[in-house]
Amino acid sequence: MKPPPERKAGLQEEHAASQPALLPKLAIELGPLLVFFAGNAIAGIYAGTGAFMVATVISLVVARLRYHKVPVMPLVSGAIVLVFGGLTLYLQDETFIKLKPTIIYLLFAGTLFGGIAFGKNLLAMVFDQMFHLTAEGWRKLTVRWALFFLLLAVLNEIVWRTQSTDTWVAFKVFGVMPLTFVFAALQYPLLTKYDASEDRKP
Repeated sequence: MKPPPERKAGLQEEHAASQPALLPKLAIELGPLLVFFAGNAIAGIYAGTGAFMVATVISLVVARLRYHKVPVMPLVSGAIVLVFGGLTLYLQDETFIKLKPTIIYLLFAGTLFGGIAFGKNLLAMVFDQMFHLTAEGWRKLTVRWALFFLLLAVLNEIVWRTQSTDTWVAFKVFGVMPLTFVFAALQYPLLTKYDASEDRKP
């Protein structure tokens, strides 16, 4: 059944309004990575790491000012960037900044699996305002994302241990993000199959 004209127009307006809002979010999330890539290309890994740290702090401040809150995942990632970036610069050892993604991915995967083990679906707590899924849907989606984070951790270890620093930086910026977007898009059938929106209607 097609939605009435007024509802269809409303949906189009909502979609159009959401597009401009998406750009600042992408800039906040991808900006530090692009700065990292540019800094490494221009002046090397240590300069890139310093620029990455500064850009990360700026992105968190901008997110706080614009949205009046900072999501948990970017906040945790930012803290680890500062810690491992600081160790990289202080010790002049690029191993720390290369290990940073592995630590983050394992932390996210362990947190998601741990939540399921203790009966707390953390993914549902974070994204319940965006998606309305059944308990089974949230469980399956959580397991998929946890396994995906484990895969990213393995890939990061393989790339930084076997490839040059420049190749690793390029993979981090132009490899991980496309993989994440593709993986997220592939979850659409699960989101529709376990959609619980109808159950919430009065």
